[in-house]
Amino acid sequence: MTGDHQTLALLLFGVFVAVTLAITTWVSRNRHGSAEEFYAGGRLFSPMENGFAIAGDYMSAASFLGISGLIALFGYDGLLYSVGFLVAWLVVLFLVAELVRNCGRFTLADVVAARMRERPVRIAAGTSSVTVSVLYLVAQMVGAGSLVALLLGGTSGAAQAWTVIGVGALMVIYVSMGGMRATTWIQIVKAVLLMCGAIALTVLVLVRFHGDFDQLLRTAADRSGHGSQFLAPGLKYGGDWTSRLDFISLGLALVLGTAGLPHILSRFYTVPTARAARRSVVWSIGLIGSFYLMTIVLGFGAAAIVGSDAVRGSNAAGNTAVPLLALDLGGGADSTGGTVLFAIVAAIAFATILAVVAGITLASSASVAHDLYASLRRKHAKPRSEVAVARLAAAGIGVVAIALGLLARDLNVAFLVGLAFAVAASANLPVLLYSLFWRNFTTRGAVWSVYGGLLPSLVLVMLSPVVSGGPNSLFPEVDFQYFPLENPGLVSIPLGFLAGWLGTVTSPEPADEAKHAETEVRSLTGAGAA
Repeated sequence: MTGDHQTLALLLFGVFVAVTLAITTWVSRNRHGSAEEFYAGGRLFSPMENGFAIAGDYMSAASFLGISGLIALFGYDGLLYSVGFLVAWLVVLFLVAELVRNCGRFTLADVVAARMRERPVRIAAGTSSVTVSVLYLVAQMVGAGSLVALLLGGTSGAAQAWTVIGVGALMVIYVSMGGMRATTWIQIVKAVLLMCGAIALTVLVLVRFHGDFDQLLRTAADRSGHGSQFLAPGLKYGGDWTSRLDFISLGLALVLGTAGLPHILSRFYTVPTARAARRSVVWSIGLIGSFYLMTIVLGFGAAAIVGSDAVRGSNAAGNTAVPLLALDLGGGADSTGGTVLFAIVAAIAFATILAVVAGITLASSASVAHDLYASLRRKHAKPRSEVAVARLAAAGIGVVAIALGLLARDLNVAFLVGLAFAVAASANLPVLLYSLFWRNFTTRGAVWSVYGGLLPSLVLVMLSPVVSGGPNSLFPEVDFQYFPLENPGLVSIPLGFLAGWLGTVTSPEPADEAKHAETEVRSLTGAGAA
């Protein structure tokens, strides 16, 4: 890339970072330091504000960079991510949003612990939430590294490493200083920027093809190198039965995983009522649905205008398809328009990454402090000390995410998010649904459900082609691949539900009928909700 690209994009990066740090500083001066303020922003956000923030949390680097890249490389099969991410919100809307808002205070564990013995349940749910959050953070770190490597005109390991470290440092500052209130406003600003950028690029792609979407698809197929296969199922997931099962596994993870993501569930606590939580989801569905429709145009547009080979040549996982598309739409690498559009898109993508990592870090640090720390030291933990622990946890989680992000920097970010969704759907969703809807569910069932989904999903990923045994694995030089699927959801999600049922039916202590009745009334009516 030319010096103009670097200068302008870095200038725009700097502007966004300056604005978000100003928001964080302002919020930190106007807070009163309570746990409710830090974790839930005082529950003062309107449904529209929270809907934009949820959309900002959800439309991550995986959405903007990863999905478009997968569509540019694999055509029809890349669409699964767009469809799966969107359909998942119906599960959230109908099964989770209002009930979670009524039953909990700050985290997933609050919902489960409402009718169980708190300590074992909080430790299990907190551990699971932190694991999912770290996996999700890694994807954002990889996206940041890919973006800056493209901006600097190479794949410099040092540039990617410093980028990942810089993103990690900023996210710790956002969370530790501003808490949920600052994070929410950063998400809202980022959602507006991302939607504007996606709309502009989509319009430019359609104008290039005179509004003829059919011509866009035909050109994409011609330039993909795969011909008509590019527009048909099977290019990535249809070669054999293993890849077909992988397709089903990924679909299950994407559709069911959203309802178990800690940073999404925590957003329902930032509004005053359950009705407001449900309206927030309606707002977010409108924004997210529009966005994912645009990623389809951007993905096929990158294949048609940039070419699949050029996308793959820039980044083997396809993470740089959208910035390259912007460069071409603006007039090419040597044009002023290309330089400006590329820089704007790169800055928006970078803003996306910063905002999402802040939201995830806040949710995971809340799980460490509110669930793990407060459970282990329940008698001595005061709200202020709990918030202090959350700030320290944000720093520790940042360090772990940075280290794993450096290790996984050659994988597609949408694919990495798919793994996080699989773990969330395996460990968090079963215990959440059982707690809300099964009268006889017990503490042993809850603990077994979490670990029965979490441990198999992690073990299967470790034994899968993602980690070893292939040229694109994390450790390509070794081979301990024993599980053929790249996504464990097809096996680990049923195991999570099975473990919860088995733990309940073998439990020596019966379910607490009184607590279940109280939780049921609270979840449906909001009576006694925080």
